[in-house]
Amino acid sequence: MQAHEIMISQVHKVKESDTVRSVIEKFIEYRISGLPVVNDRNEIVGFISDGDILRYIGKHEDRVVDNFYYAFIIKGDHEDFEEREHRLLKLNVLEIAKRKVFRVSWDESIENIAAILGKKQIKKVPVERNGVLAGIISRGDVIRNSFKNLL
Repeated sequence: MQAHEIMISQVHKVKESDTVRSVIEKFIEYRISGLPVVNDRNEIVGFISDGDILRYIGKHEDRVVDNFYYAFIIKGDHEDFEEREHRLLKLNVLEIAKRKVFRVSWDESIENIAAILGKKQIKKVPVERNGVLAGIISRGDVIRNSFKNLL
């Protein structure tokens, strides 16, 4: 079985010029947890997930970096949670999205897709055809299609 046989072809996505507000609106409206970020040619330029959002709004503690020669403190947050939320909504999506995106080709085998999702510990992987976004495959898609004929 190949990627194009199991992928979701109606992909929710955001443009590289969008704000994080539009990402969160889509997360809420479509009950999803990740979106590919594309340019005007529909090429994948990033991926943003609920984890990226949580890392941004979560509390960042002060950290002490200490070694044999020197020590310094990396300051944590000086603003409260609500201020971080409001600041986040205005950011461009690429300010927090991952730019190194694991992706698979249109004809990738389900076995290789399962390996990528498992080894890289990611929930979804975009599918490319001729260099542009063609679909998306989640862990659930792989499991459903792998075992549907066995149960």
